Formats: sequence, C-alpha cells, structure tokens
Amino acid sequence: MRLRNWAGALAAALVLGAGSAGAETVKIGVVLTYSGGAAQFGEQIDRGMNLFMKQNADAFGGHKVELIKRDSKRPGGDIAKNAVKELITRDKVDILTGFVFSPNAMASAPLATQGKVPMIIMNAGTAWIPSLSPYIARVSFTMWHAGYPMGKYASEKLGCKTAAIGFTDYPPGKDSRNAFTTGFEEAGGKVLEAIPMGGPREVPDFTPFFQRVKNAKPDCFYVFVPAGNHSVAVIKTFSTLGMKDGGIKLIGPGDITQDTKLQSMGADADGMITVHHYSADYKTPTNLAFVKAWKESYGADTTPDFMGVAGYDGMAAIAHAITAQGGKISAEGTMKALSGWTYDSPRGKITIDPETRDIIQDSNVHKVVAKDGKLMIEVIDTIPQVKDPCKALKIGKCK
Repeated sequence: MRLRNWAGALAAALVLGAGSAGAETVKIGVVLTYSGGAAQFGEQIDRGMNLFMKQNADAFGGHKVELIKRDSKRPGGDIAKNAVKELITRDKVDILTGFVFSPNAMASAPLATQGKVPMIIMNAGTAWIPSLSPYIARVSFTMWHAGYPMGKYASEKLGCKTAAIGFTDYPPGKDSRNAFTTGFEEAGGKVLEAIPMGGPREVPDFTPFFQRVKNAKPDCFYVFVPAGNHSVAVIKTFSTLGMKDGGIKLIGPGDITQDTKLQSMGADADGMITVHHYSADYKTPTNLAFVKAWKESYGADTTPDFMGVAGYDGMAAIAHAITAQGGKISAEGTMKALSGWTYDSPRGKITIDPETRDIIQDSNVHKVVAKDGKLMIEVIDTIPQVKDPCKALKIGKCK
C-alpha cells in the first residue's frame, strides 16, 4: 500500500495502492470543511477516511483509489456547489462524498443528479436530503435519529412534562426542533418555547436565549447546536445562569456532548442526558480496536467522534460499492450496491435502508458521568436499529 497526502486547502489527493494490472482507477471527490471555524469537523472525517484506507487496503478489490479534496469552508452552500461542479466536470470523479453541513449537501444534490454521480453523505443530517437526488445515500444520521427518541424519553423516563427548545437557525436545527417536538408531544409533553439561536457559522452569545428559557421554567431544555465550540458555549451559559440549580434538565442530541469537546464542558455537564449513535467511550470490541488504532495513528491525546466514525464507515461503504461494481462505477450501480448494505461499525451494526437510502442504526441514550477526574459517556438505554423516524412517519418533506 502507498499513501500520498497532498496538503492544500483547495485541493488534495490521496492515492491508495498501485492496483493490479487492468484494475480501474476510481476517483473520489471529497468536499469537506478544511479551513475556518469548522475545520475540526473536516479533519475528523478526513482522518476517519484515511484510517479505514490504511487498515483495509485490500477492501478495494485491487482498484486504485484517488481522493480529490475540496474545501467547502462554510455552510452557505455556494462554495460547496462550485467545488462539486468542478469535481464533476473537470476532475471527472466517479463518486462524491464528505459534506459536513446540510446546506452544502442540499446545494450539491442537483449536480449529482445532472451528472449521474453517486453522492455518499458522511455527516449532513437534515432528514430529507436523500430525497433531493436518487443518487444520494447517507452513512451518518438524521436529526430524527436523536431528536424524536429524545422527545419520547424526556417525557416517559425523565419525567419532563414541559420543555423548551433552543436551536441553531438553519435546516438541521429546524429539523431537530421538529423531531423533538413530535416525539415529546406524542408522549404527552408540552413545548413552552422554541427559540432560534443564531446561525451555524459563528458562536453567538446564548445568554438572552437561555435567560428566556430560565424565565419560562420548563422541566427540560432541549438544545441543538452544531458540534464543536457551539456545544462548549451551551454548557458554559447553562452553568453561568444557574439553570441546573433551578431544576432545569439540559438535554439534546449527542452533538452537544461531542467526544472532542467533552473535557472542556465543566462540572455542569455531569448527569446530562443525550441521545446519539456514537461515543468513543463505547466498550464494544470493534470500537475499542478503532479508538486504539486512531490514537496510534493520530496521537494519544486525540479521540474520534461521531464525524470521525462516519468518515471511517463512509469509506467502508465506498469500498463495498467499488468492489461490487468491479471498479466500473455508475450512479445506479452504486445505489444498488449500497441498498441493504450492512456493516459492523465501531458504533454498532449499521445498514443502508433499501427504501430510503438512509442509515439504520441504534440510537443510544447517553449519560455524562464524572469518573477519575474525567467526563465520560455511559450508555443507559438503547433504541435498537432505528429507521429515520421522519420518513417512517411521513412528516413534512419526508413524505
């Protein structure tokens, strides 16, 4: 195996293996945030992809794989769309992948359809993205995988009769709000407030939004923000305003307890409940081996998060699609190869739903616990093999 990594924000390529005689070269266009405030997300996915390729050179059936990387920089959609256009028309890529932010995936979807290039989403979580093109499959999650079961769990298990919602005001935030509201109200709860809290690019001052929630005195406060620095700011504002002492339970999807930010969150994160599909603290043999390999590759002080594992699993899906088609990639052939594909991921069993081209996976209830001077994730409940509830319930654009 030969790995070559070209550093560069706007373009990079990674070539795997010399390939056997007559083997096809498969070009994969990778669109991620390699610069700016969200560069940490792109780095996680990139590292996950590279780790899978390093460990599983033979998974590609002897075919040469070339990664051509483009920097989407921000979630507005325009830069990502231009990058995808260039990847399709100039670089002639066989597969598109990456996509941290939903607006970037949404803007790019029509180009995947027009160019008949399969698109494997490794993060963007707005539920209805696969409906934008017949050539999209997703290996990450939807906002409903966490929001809907969190709503039910808050009412049925946490004793929350009332809740407030704070959400970042862009498509995934609105989707997460709708998911939690649906689950919570179905279980008999009442939402008192649903507050948009700025956009995804810059971390806003959450104080006025949280003060409004504190004044409303809900039993639970469900928060969705992009992972990273947004999540640390959420915990700090919650702590500063004394909301925990006021009897308000802070809950949300696992984005707000991201593995890479968990140790920065402070004592008020202890006891917090979220729903998510991955934590580096999972004790399964597959995940223990994955985390060990990650630290050996990237440093003992690094840790994978849900984006890192999505990059890893995404490359496993791409490897399967390449070998299933003998290296001769088509959009229809890739979707057929991934229909019903099942994989033993570090997060647990995952499957691509043949009906929706979206992921089926466990949704786990996480509790943040303080242990040996560190904050850790403990799984206290599991909703097994969840299909995207938005599509299952045929809600809104998921119909």
